[in-house]
Amino acid sequence: MNDLPSGEPIVHGRDLQGPFEASCDVVVVGSGAGGSVAATLLAEAGLRVIVLEEGPYYRPDEYQQFRPSEALRKLFRESGMATAFGLGQTPIIAITMGRAVGGSSLLTGGVCFRIPGEVHHRWVHDLGLDELSERALEPAYEDVERRISVHEVPAAMRSRSTQKFVEGAAKLGIGMKPLRRNAEACEGNARCNFTCPAGAKRSVDVAYLPRAITRGARVVSDALATRVLTQDGRAAGVEGWLLGGEGGARSFPFVVRAPVVVAACGTLHTPLLLGASGIGRASEKLGRRVTLHPGVRVAAMFDEELGGWDGAMQSVYSDDFAHEGIKLVGVYSTVNVLAASMPGVGPRLRRMAREVRRLAVFGAMVHDEGGGTVRRGPGREPILAYEMAPRDLARLRRGITILAEMALAAGAREVYTSVAGAAPVRSREDAIRLEQASYDARRIECMAFHPLGSARAANDPRRGVVDPNGEAYELPGLFVADGSILPTSIGVNSQVPIMAMATRIAWRLAERFRKITRST
Repeated sequence: MNDLPSGEPIVHGRDLQGPFEASCDVVVVGSGAGGSVAATLLAEAGLRVIVLEEGPYYRPDEYQQFRPSEALRKLFRESGMATAFGLGQTPIIAITMGRAVGGSSLLTGGVCFRIPGEVHHRWVHDLGLDELSERALEPAYEDVERRISVHEVPAAMRSRSTQKFVEGAAKLGIGMKPLRRNAEACEGNARCNFTCPAGAKRSVDVAYLPRAITRGARVVSDALATRVLTQDGRAAGVEGWLLGGEGGARSFPFVVRAPVVVAACGTLHTPLLLGASGIGRASEKLGRRVTLHPGVRVAAMFDEELGGWDGAMQSVYSDDFAHEGIKLVGVYSTVNVLAASMPGVGPRLRRMAREVRRLAVFGAMVHDEGGGTVRRGPGREPILAYEMAPRDLARLRRGITILAEMALAAGAREVYTSVAGAAPVRSREDAIRLEQASYDARRIECMAFHPLGSARAANDPRRGVVDPNGEAYELPGLFVADGSILPTSIGVNSQVPIMAMATRIAWRLAERFRKITRST
């Protein structure tokens, strides 16, 4: 095999004309919120780091010019068509994931929550994970929030769409709070999920990777890691394939040797890498109990023009229903996506699309129990099956009712719910009847953005895949630093929690690196 080409710190794997072999101190698989954070902190600690990313690399000035349809094709996994297959009375759930250098951080709304204190309390007192207390993670939270520049969204950035729901909430006595986001210089283009055209969002390819590169880290895009190498019972690197063939097919093999491997492929793909490497047999927890935070949105038609696209895509939230496992979050998708999701077909859909300027949109998500299972599929993508707990389905229905009531209180003419085929809601009684109606849950248009928990951390190898420091129980030298290690559902957007967990893991790994690798 050839050496990894010298020169550019970011190597486009699809352009390489042959196989390569390389060595380093730490090889990181995945460049999203977990992988980029871990790679940067380890490089800052003086370690030689190579990052492998299955997806392509685009410079910020390139992807900022993408139309939403281009972003779907080039940056989204499965072009935005990834789904969790519902079992029983469970909707089919669309899942948004990135597949590019920077991962899903390119496509988030930029919302930044810490893990709620009650979740940390459960981890400590119910699961015995003292190392993951709120106090223990405080330094990691602070470091992340400083690097990605987290700030409160000012009221002036609220769109008229959002303001309508805020007005309705106030009339119902529902409290609204400003969100915190990593987009301090936001211009209010309302299309964060398809990259920020203003370059305001501090995604990890902007906030972290450049610093890793200045410290000597290298990034190889279009590089699919398929197996963790072992030697003397320890991790010894990874092998895989470059994706330089026609249509992104496999072209040439590669090997990266390292005494420490950090898997950060994400909740749905880390189990594939670990499973292919023989991990997961001891606890039988790998790929199980995946949580998603299933979400719904409603659209409300008003008499006046709102221009909901003029303002921050997400600017407010309410945790008034947190005790019910429901969080209300402001959202407004790009106009073409929103128009296409309106009810009706043909002439009726065209009439609805023409009225999109009068629409207001808001969302709700559920703090779910965790009913997902990840299995290897026939191709590269896994199969995720998800069975929603009856309690969570009731919460989803309740969330739709709350959103409809808010819109009506604000003066909406009619409300279009997430229930396919349902008549528009024009009164509170309509909303309650719909919530109580007996209909197939698969009619609910449902989406999720925060898959978590497929390789959970635990203080006992019988209950989890990794220890509280992220190291795999079954293979020393293999660490996991992504959303898959979170012990339970957290009920909030997962960007900062994943980054904080990865920060803690990287700090501990850097401190112990010489001890960890002394025997290799």
